[in-house]
Amino acid sequence: MIKEVKLNSIILGDAYEVIKKIDSKSIDLIVTDPPYLISKGSSGNGRISKQMLKLTNELQDSDVANGIKLDILDEFMRIMKKPNIYIWCNKKQILPYLDYFVGIHKCSFEILTWIKTNPIPTCGRNYMNDKEYCLYFRKGISLHTTYQTGKTYWITPTNVKDKKLYGHPTIKPIDIIKTLIQNSSAPGDVVFDCFLGSGTTAVASKELERNYIGIEKNSDYYEITLQRLLSC
Repeated sequence: MIKEVKLNSIILGDAYEVIKKIDSKSIDLIVTDPPYLISKGSSGNGRISKQMLKLTNELQDSDVANGIKLDILDEFMRIMKKPNIYIWCNKKQILPYLDYFVGIHKCSFEILTWIKTNPIPTCGRNYMNDKEYCLYFRKGISLHTTYQTGKTYWITPTNVKDKKLYGHPTIKPIDIIKTLIQNSSAPGDVVFDCFLGSGTTAVASKELERNYIGIEKNSDYYEITLQRLLSC
C-alpha cells in the first residue's frame, strides 16, 4: 500500500520530498496545518504592538509563517483515494486554496472557523486576529456528521495549555482535530499529516483507531510527537 513508508509511523524529514514516497490513492483523509502566510505587519496607527511582534517573531523562528509551496497540493491530490482534506489556514490563503480545489478540481467545500475568546488584545484600526480557518474539500465522500459534530465553528480560548506542554506555537485543540477525523473517516482508515508539528493529528488518529502517517522536519517536535504517541 505505502511504498517505503509504513503505516502508523512518523517520519523526520522534508514534507515536499517525503510525500513523493507515498503511493498514489493510498490515503483516506488528510488533516494538516501547513505554515500560514504571515508578514510583520502594522496596526492601523502604523505600529505593531509588542505582543503581536513577539508572536510574529515566534512564528517566524518556528518556520510556520512563510506559507507553503503550492505544488504540494498536486501531491495531496495524487495520494488521496478521493479528495478528502482539511487544511488550516489564515485569511490570505483562503483564495489560493479555493482556486485550486474548487476552481480546478471541482471539489465541494466548507469553511470552518475556530473563534478564540481571548485573542491578543490589539487591532488598531483593523479587525482583530480572533479566528483561524479550516478549509474542507471533498469529492465523492459522505460525511459522518451528527448534530453535535456538524457545526462549522468552535468557540474556545487559545490553546495555552497544549502550547506549554508541547512547545508548538500554533498547536490546535485535539478535540477539534478528533471531530474532523470522526466526521470524515472510519476506523482503520489512513489519516495523513505532512506538517505534523507536535503530533496532534497522529495522536487523535491513534485514539480514534485510525491508522496514521505523519511528517515533521523539526527534530524537537518530532521527538515530542513520539513521546505523545507512546503515552496514548
